[in-house]
Amino acid sequence: MKATVIKFGILSTAIASIFLGAYEGARFAGTAHAESAAPAFAAAPAGAATAAPPLSLPDFGSIVERYGPAVVNISVEGTVKASARTQSPFGNIDPDDPFYDFLRRFGPQFQVPQGEQIKRGMGSGFIVSPGGVILTNAHVVEDANQVTVKLTDKREFKAKVLGVDKPTDIAVLKIDAHDLPTVPLGDPAQTKVGDWVLAIGSPFGFENSVTAGIVSAKSRSLPDEGYVPFIQTDVAINPGNSGGPLLNLKGEVVGINSQIYSRSGGYQGLSFAIPINVAAQIKDQLLAHGKVTRGRLGVAIQDVNQGLAESFGLDAARGALVSRVEADSPAARAGLEAGDVILKFDGEAVASSAELPSRVAAVKPGKPVALEVWHKGKTRSLTVTVDEMKTAEAAGEDAASPDRGRLGVAVRPLSPQERQQAEAQGGLLVLDAGGPAARAGIEGGDVILAVNGRPVASADELRKQVAGAGKHVALLIQRNEARIFVPIELG
Repeated sequence: MKATVIKFGILSTAIASIFLGAYEGARFAGTAHAESAAPAFAAAPAGAATAAPPLSLPDFGSIVERYGPAVVNISVEGTVKASARTQSPFGNIDPDDPFYDFLRRFGPQFQVPQGEQIKRGMGSGFIVSPGGVILTNAHVVEDANQVTVKLTDKREFKAKVLGVDKPTDIAVLKIDAHDLPTVPLGDPAQTKVGDWVLAIGSPFGFENSVTAGIVSAKSRSLPDEGYVPFIQTDVAINPGNSGGPLLNLKGEVVGINSQIYSRSGGYQGLSFAIPINVAAQIKDQLLAHGKVTRGRLGVAIQDVNQGLAESFGLDAARGALVSRVEADSPAARAGLEAGDVILKFDGEAVASSAELPSRVAAVKPGKPVALEVWHKGKTRSLTVTVDEMKTAEAAGEDAASPDRGRLGVAVRPLSPQERQQAEAQGGLLVLDAGGPAARAGIEGGDVILAVNGRPVASADELRKQVAGAGKHVALLIQRNEARIFVPIELG
C-alpha cells in the first residue's frame, strides 16, 4: 500500500492510546527497589567510579498546566458541491446483509441530483495575542462558512479568518475577546534532533489531549510543500490535531502540527510540523498586508548526494545544486548557471536544497543578497537582487466565477520572453489542469493562445470567453513547437 502525506482537519473515529503512565510506574518501581536495597552494600571507596544518576522523564504536567489554556478547539462548517449519484430507495444497507448484493444489482434505483452538502470539520489552534489572534492550519478552515473557537474554559466564539496562505498551510483567525492566555514562540533553530517535544490538540475531537515524543529530524522536504522545512517528530498526531502547537520543554511553540506520513490513514510514527518562525513570518504579513509576498530567484534545484559531490569536486555532499535557470530571472541576471552549487545564501550555509526555498521566500523583493557558489571547481561570490514570486492566477478562483468549474485550469500571463519564444502577442501558461480541460488532454506547460478563435492574454479574458460559451469550446494551444486546436466539452 502506498504511503501518503495526510493533512488532518476532519473528525472521523475515536481511538485513544496511553503509554507514559505504565512507563513511569515501571521506572518508579525500579527506583524504589534500588533505594531499599542500598543499605546492604558497603560504601564505594573514595575515587571509585560512581553510577550516573537515574534519568527521569521531563515534567510535561507543568507545561500543560501553564500553557494548555492557550490551545483552542476549532470547529468549522461549510458547503461543498456534491455530484449526482445513484442511490437505492432502501437507504444505506449493511454490506453484510444477505439481501445487500441482490438489492444492489436488481433493486430499484433513483438518481440523486447534483447539489450541496454540509461539510463539518475539526482542528486545533493556539492563541498568540491576548486580543484574540489565533494561529492554525489553512486546511483546517478551508471552504469554511463558519468557524467556531472553543476555549478550555468552555467559552465559544465565532472567529473571523483574517488571512490564509495555502503554500505554507497557515491561517490567522481573530476572535472578539480580551486578556486571553497566550503561549510564547520559540526558536526552531535551537531545537535539536532527539529533544523532547509535546503536542496539545483535539485528536478525534478529544479536546486538549496531550501527546509527547522526540524530534526525529529537521528540514524535511515533503511533496508539493517547497516553502516549508518541516520538523519531523514521533509525537502521536491524528485527525483534529492539525493546527495545534508543538512545544519544547520550556513551553515555547517551535512548530504547528500539520501532517503525517501514513500507509493506513492514521498515525504511524511520522508526524510533521511547520517551524514556528516560518508561521510567524506569514502571520505578520497577513496581519499587515492581508497577503503574503515571497522572494524569487528563478532556479530549479536538487539535493547534492555523494556521487554528485565527487563529480563536481566538492569536499562533501552539501548545498543546493542548480538544475535549471529561468531566462531573464534574478539568478540569470546575476550570472548563476545550471551546474552551480549554492553553498551560502545571505551569509548562511545551505546544508541541503530543502532549506533554500523558504529562505528565499522570506526575503523582501528588491533586496540584494550575497551568494557563495561552487562553480566549475572553484568558489565564487555573486550578488542577486531577489524579485517577487508571482502567484498563480487561477481562472475562476472566486467561487462565483463560472469557468473554474467549467474549464478547470490555473493560468498566468506569459512573460515578455515567453511570448517571444512562443511567437505570440498574448497567451496564458497553464500551471495546472483539471476537470474538462484535463479530460481533453490539456496539461501543465501548455500555452492557451485563443478561445473559439479569439486571442486571450489574461485570466479575466479567459473567464469571460468561457462563461459566454455553450457546452463546447475550442482552445488553440501551443505545446512545444506545435499549435493545435483542442475541443473541450464543458457540460
